Amino acid sequence: MSEEVVWLTIFVLSVFVGIEVISKVSSTLHTPLMSGANAIHGVILVGAVLVTGTAESGLGLAVGLVAVVLATLNMVGGFVVTDRMLQMFRRPRGDAQQKAGQK
Repeated sequence: MSEEVVWLTIFVLSVFVGIEVISKVSSTLHTPLMSGANAIHGVILVGAVLVTGTAESGLGLAVGLVAVVLATLNMVGGFVVTDRMLQMFRRPRGDAQQKAGQK
């Protein structure tokens, strides 16, 4: 079996495992897991940059560049989603000022 087939097999299996794991997460646990996932995405981005920096072929460089772009989008998107979720738990600014004025 060639090395490319081994890497493709690992990739396909990791996609299936990822889909299974994420589909089993309840909505209650989504926000804490999202915060932890953001840290993991940062590590993935660093790994993608390191692998792209050592690419020896044009194809490897192109795939690495795509990996860096996707990892960046994933990480930034995760922070945006987490921030929006946390906004739901904050009081509106005008509401706190009205309560202070009524006392």
